Amino acid sequence: MVNLYIGERRERDITILDLKGRIRISGGTLMLHKAIRCLLDEGKTKILLNLANVTHIDSMGLGELISSHITLANNGAELKLANLTDRVREVMRITKLLTVFDIYDNESDALESFTGQVLSVVEPQAHLM
Repeated sequence: MVNLYIGERRERDITILDLKGRIRISGGTLMLHKAIRCLLDEGKTKILLNLANVTHIDSMGLGELISSHITLANNGAELKLANLTDRVREVMRITKLLTVFDIYDNESDALESFTGQVLSVVEPQAHLM
């Protein structure tokens, strides 16, 4: 039985992994490990995990998040988390991991954090002669 589904999408040069289900020892952890390592092998250096639909994370899942964070950082890449459910946020709080990861309440704030600037469309100004 698959406990975790991973959807992948792109926003500019940022890869977003939409996670749904459980990140735990019985399969979900290995799937997440492979997905993140494949992205790194492809040269993807900005990865955002959307945890809005993660219902459970166990100690192995937390271990994988930490391992991925370290591996990516050691290779000049970034891992950020967004949309933590109350349950996942509480686990992160109890384990004191809220200070280890870059965590954002919503996806747009997380995306902006990769560039350090607010992303907006600017209309070109007409030059007066």
